[in-house]
Amino acid sequence: MKEKFMRFMQGRNGVDQFARFTMGVALAAIVLTVFTGTRSGIGAFLDLFGMAAIVYTYFRIFSKNISKRYQENQKYLQMTDKLRARFQKEKRMMSQRKDYHIYSCPGCGQKIRIPRGGFKKVEIECPKCHTKFIKRR
Repeated sequence: MKEKFMRFMQGRNGVDQFARFTMGVALAAIVLTVFTGTRSGIGAFLDLFGMAAIVYTYFRIFSKNISKRYQENQKYLQMTDKLRARFQKEKRMMSQRKDYHIYSCPGCGQKIRIPRGGFKKVEIECPKCHTKFIKRR
């Protein structure tokens, strides 16, 4: 069965970042339908929108026009580049918080990592603008 599916998917686009996004939007729309009710105009619209998004997502996944789907995915990635970079930066900073204190320089705003532990007060010199400041840990 697995081999049949693999043969079926050969030469098709498959799941990319834009497909994941559209499937997430479809799921969110359908879940919101549960809270708004299908009898209201908004609920019926969300239900129809969610189903249309699912159909579009599967169309993209099973499409054999890979170059066109690749261009769509690249456009999506360009549009969300800044947002994704921001989330990656925050994720990286959160992973470093257990090993480092992260301070901002009052002069230039540069972020400075200081290893945790040690003294109660620490004097920090900014490597960018050479401003000295004291921080309590």
